[in-house]
Amino acid sequence: MFFLADAYFHTLSPFAVKFPASWPVAGIRWYGLAYAVGFLLAWGIVRWVAKRGWSPIPAERIGDLMFAVFAGVLVGGRLGYALFYERHLFYTFSNSMPYWDLLAINKGGMASHGGMIGVLLGCWWFGRKYHVSTMHILDVGSLAATPGLFFGRIANFINAELWGKPLPEAMQSNPPSWSVKYPMQIIEHWLAVLQQGRQSNAEYADLISKVADDFHIHASQSELPALVAGAAQQKLDIVQQQLGPVVGVDNLFFERIVDLARDSHAPLHQQVVQTLKPLLTAYYPSQIFQAITDGPILLGLLILIWLRPRKPGVIGGWFLIIYGVLRIITELFRQPDKGIGLTFGLISRGQTLSLLMVLAGVVCLAICVKRDVPRLGGLFRKGPMG
Repeated sequence: MFFLADAYFHTLSPFAVKFPASWPVAGIRWYGLAYAVGFLLAWGIVRWVAKRGWSPIPAERIGDLMFAVFAGVLVGGRLGYALFYERHLFYTFSNSMPYWDLLAINKGGMASHGGMIGVLLGCWWFGRKYHVSTMHILDVGSLAATPGLFFGRIANFINAELWGKPLPEAMQSNPPSWSVKYPMQIIEHWLAVLQQGRQSNAEYADLISKVADDFHIHASQSELPALVAGAAQQKLDIVQQQLGPVVGVDNLFFERIVDLARDSHAPLHQQVVQTLKPLLTAYYPSQIFQAITDGPILLGLLILIWLRPRKPGVIGGWFLIIYGVLRIITELFRQPDKGIGLTFGLISRGQTLSLLMVLAGVVCLAICVKRDVPRLGGLFRKGPMG
């Protein structure tokens, strides 16, 4: 029965706590909480390793290390996102806070690969300052990073971002319960019709009419279907020109529908869900897939490797290899980033960066294994280090 059930209908709010509209801050977002919990657990893991005597990292300096890692994740993640995916953020400005779009982290946009580069630099700074092997710091950081990776992907799912690929057509008529449908797809579908002409405007006008009738939308928006239907007889470029001014009104129309779908207490909630569900596509929950692989699976494998003392850098090298391989596999279920072509027409940007990560891990492992340095760690070794 689990596999015969319908797809999960995504109604989660990005806000853990929503503040009144009159407040200057909209609320507390799950994404921010994910970062906070991830860093708190990372601090606990590093402190646990240091207190058990398995690491030369000074226990009283763990706060400095976590600050360096936090700065690395924040700066590296944002710069990596802008460099890899949205380069216009470097030169786009606005008239409202924070004025420079590169600083508008509240709007989303962090790259895990960029964050890892930032963490590497933060660990290097800490190692030089406190005379601890940078490679060993990266080993401990590899363990500590896994909770943050897990909760970050869970937050991606709650925010309904980084969608997976659509399920095969044969599964769309009876999608399994582990798949997911996003009500906000109705907005993207509308924009696609206007900009790319994926289906006739006449067909879409029927859909809009049905939704408007079912939901009893306000009379001021009831003219919208007629506008679409009237323009449907003309060429697509003329349709786009004529409907351009209507897009803003229509966005409000569909955003209201999405709000009703998310609010289980709204009077029209059940009616909205019942009407929208058959119209939506079922997707792979790639965020959940990556949360499981990047979190507990990755942590478990690293613990198995570090049961015995290892030379500094070995665990970090294995982290790059395992994480990169898992990302390459799970990216098969995730949609490529919009506007970014496939490398060699085969693999996505995320898979490309992950492949480079695997290669870096192999090089790191080959170098660190041959170094004539003491072995450190050993998570179940009896007695302190030394």
